[in-house]
Amino acid sequence: MFIDTHAHLFFENYKDDLDDVINRAKNKGVDYIIVPATDIKTAKEAIALAEKYEQIYATVGIHPHDTKEWNENLIAEIEALAKHPKVVGIGEIGLDYYYDFSPKEQQIKAFKSQLDLAVKLGLPAVIHNRDSDKDMLEIIQSYCGTGLKAQFHCYNGSLDDALEYMKMNHFISFTGNITFKKSDSLRSILKGIDLNNLMLETDSPFLTPVPFRGKRNEPAYVTYVAQQVADVHEISIEDVGRITSLNVFRFFGIGTPPKTSHTYLMGKSLYVNVTNRCNADCTFCRRKDDPYLRGYNLGMKKSDEPPAQVYINEIGDPKKYDEIVFCGYGEPTIRWDVVKQVAKYVKVNGGKTRINTNGHGNIINKRDITPEMKDLIDVVSISLNTYDPKHYAELMRVTEDHFDEMKLFAIKAKSFVKKVVMTVVSLDEVEIEKSRKVVEDEIGVEFRVREYF
Repeated sequence: MFIDTHAHLFFENYKDDLDDVINRAKNKGVDYIIVPATDIKTAKEAIALAEKYEQIYATVGIHPHDTKEWNENLIAEIEALAKHPKVVGIGEIGLDYYYDFSPKEQQIKAFKSQLDLAVKLGLPAVIHNRDSDKDMLEIIQSYCGTGLKAQFHCYNGSLDDALEYMKMNHFISFTGNITFKKSDSLRSILKGIDLNNLMLETDSPFLTPVPFRGKRNEPAYVTYVAQQVADVHEISIEDVGRITSLNVFRFFGIGTPPKTSHTYLMGKSLYVNVTNRCNADCTFCRRKDDPYLRGYNLGMKKSDEPPAQVYINEIGDPKKYDEIVFCGYGEPTIRWDVVKQVAKYVKVNGGKTRINTNGHGNIINKRDITPEMKDLIDVVSISLNTYDPKHYAELMRVTEDHFDEMKLFAIKAKSFVKKVVMTVVSLDEVEIEKSRKVVEDEIGVEFRVREYF
């Protein structure tokens, strides 16, 4: 159920009871533990642990504290260790300007070399960052487009920086310090972290959570970190376990993905995973390579698309939910007949409906489908993406005429549904205001900005 992504179990204070530590973790529902190295010696020790215990994996790298004597010959040693089948990342690496253990220039040199190795090997990087926020962000930004995947462990930077890292599809993790009485600011940052980019860790033997603060930390205590995440995000601890475990699979490749979800719960709304197919091929969409969302597997081939009755059976009483949302990682109007069947069931049984669409339904179905929404769809939410037709075509990889068709779809839909909403992502304030003008003045519907990670 849980995965501790950062536990230094090679420390001396585990040598007398490590079997007990592993068993306690297992009994608390901890399925896997990742042991990150800090130098060559501990990399070998971490690998030895991974060989001994089935549930342990390792990462290899040189911690910034240990880069004083860095030389490029170490890369060959790290690379050789990284080829072990249970090594799942390069780390713990990074920058630490709080302590003066290694010169900044040496830290940066070692960090960049190990990031290069991570990219070369296609392995994720486990990153330590303390009092080096400016250099860290600049370095990570310089790796955009390389395929680098990074976990910012024991996160203590700003929320703004965290948002930047998530926009680059990196991951954040917190330790037991989020349970400390005086960690309100850290919990505030945690509140702003998208669950799709969050993992759990203990950083054992350090940062032991309340109520064991002051004692040696261990992987079994990751459940206290999970509970704090659940409390801050107002979800169940079971949801935290499901979401973060799938995130570990996405990031480290550990474990197995869950079966495809035909419906999935988000807050108090039930979403219907209609299709992964789409007439567009948006530059920002991950439906092909990473079709996962908050612990759910939304990946689905055309041959796996279920009939309407499967969705109806899973919905049951639609009044249990705030609304039934036709969504997923594809364009739902591609299966418009199925949407109509399910929507009719929902409305007959007292439920509310919303469809999230790119607004190309009339093009896809080669007819005006907006009149068919009457008494079936309550809310239509359309992804505007941008106010500019040329930019729209580039983003979505469609012809420019799709922009005008999308606007016309929104205008027509107003006559048949209770509400039409058009959305853009929160990237650029100027573009947001220009988009708002198009939506509110030209089309005359509600405008909304949504977060983008």
